[in-house]
Amino acid sequence: MADDEDGKEYRWETGYEKTWEAIKEDSEGLLEGPGLDMVQRARRRQRQKLSHTRLGMMRHLYLILDQSEAMTSQDLKPTRHLCTLKLLENFIEEFFDQNPISQLGIISTKNKRAEKIGELAGNPRKHLKVIRGLSTANCSGEPSLQNALDLAIRSLRLLPAHASREVLVLMASLTTCDPGDILVTIQELKTLGVRCSVLSLAAEVHVCRLLARETGGQFGVVLDDCHFRDLLLGHVDPPPAVTGLESSLIKMGFPHHQITEGKEAALSMCMCHVEVSDGEPGGGLKAGGYFCPQCSSKYCELPVECRACNLTLVSAPHLARSYHHLFPVDVYIERERSEFEDSISHCFACRRLYVDSDKHVYECNRCAQVFCLDCDIFIHETMHVCPGCATNQTTVNI
Repeated sequence: MADDEDGKEYRWETGYEKTWEAIKEDSEGLLEGPGLDMVQRARRRQRQKLSHTRLGMMRHLYLILDQSEAMTSQDLKPTRHLCTLKLLENFIEEFFDQNPISQLGIISTKNKRAEKIGELAGNPRKHLKVIRGLSTANCSGEPSLQNALDLAIRSLRLLPAHASREVLVLMASLTTCDPGDILVTIQELKTLGVRCSVLSLAAEVHVCRLLARETGGQFGVVLDDCHFRDLLLGHVDPPPAVTGLESSLIKMGFPHHQITEGKEAALSMCMCHVEVSDGEPGGGLKAGGYFCPQCSSKYCELPVECRACNLTLVSAPHLARSYHHLFPVDVYIERERSEFEDSISHCFACRRLYVDSDKHVYECNRCAQVFCLDCDIFIHETMHVCPGCATNQTTVNI
């Protein structure tokens, strides 16, 4: 028996392995190696789990931002507060890029109170202006999670049944000062179907974990700024739509941009700038704009909800960019490249020739075109249209 064990070594007795030497750079300076392939395959598996899940198109999301004294901590550089604001700017841009007909609002909580600093709206520039203005705000006192949730409920309860109601809490404090029983508020959120997710910047807090679990949301604890960014961008894609929700028709308007020609074009105030001019020259007075087809109210940009008749005003590209959430591209079938060695030599999308390291290729089950792994990820996460199906007359109308 001793002879059988001769020649065998324990893991800690083997030679020191320089695993970082396996990582190399490609022609564009990007890292390549065995770890990159593992990450890409993990993204494919995650997308495959959601391939048969129908996502919502019209989201109404409230961001609850903790501005208590805990946000002054410097474990995230330069401070938790400034790091959060910087990441939120990127999040807002990505949110409206992937959800152009959705709306977002911002609630701040500090000194045991909650304040709505951004109404539900579909204009990302207004929200970015609010976020940038918070960089000089003071962080003090304790947050009140219950007051912030109650403030969000007042707006979300008035939304129609087809709207997706969500709350994303960015919590830095380990305590919350609430005026009543927060369990009652959590039960009310659950009854209304509001999905609450929490990102904790410090540690796991029981009430935050309970809030996310009871309402069907997600809970995460931030490890560093890169992990914080990944967790935050994970909420860009819409959550799965409620299965028991009945289909309903939503009335929308598609106004065209009208420009009055001539030197004596009459200037008029749009509904966007009736109350606040946003510091623009002329106080928002313009000759052209988008006019509501139902009540002829004027707006300077889309998408927006008409303040006069409550009609949702969008453009055709906005609706088209949201359509992929309802009907995503089917997950490609993974196959061995050796099966196509004689007939397939390059990727159909990027036209890159396959090399020896490309052991797997990915085939569309509708158009039968074969793609590489990079194109597979780009098509499903960014493009949302199969190039093979789009260029094939027999599949383009399916």
